[in-house]
Amino acid sequence: MIVCVCRRVSDREIARHARAGMDFDDIQFELGVASQCGQCESCARDVVAQCCPSRPVAAIQRVPASA
Repeated sequence: MIVCVCRRVSDREIARHARAGMDFDDIQFELGVASQCGQCESCARDVVAQCCPSRPVAAIQRVPASA
């Protein structure tokens, strides 16, 4: 889906850059996302947050069963 209409940047393109280790500021500089009208910034940041390798989406902890 197109996230940034002004620069015609898709969620896939943002995700690809995020998975390569770029943070939002780097992606904004590289692709121009959220640099014109700004309407896409929250969506673009969400895509980056979901793809960032240093931030797991969910952590599961096992709780031992009571005896």
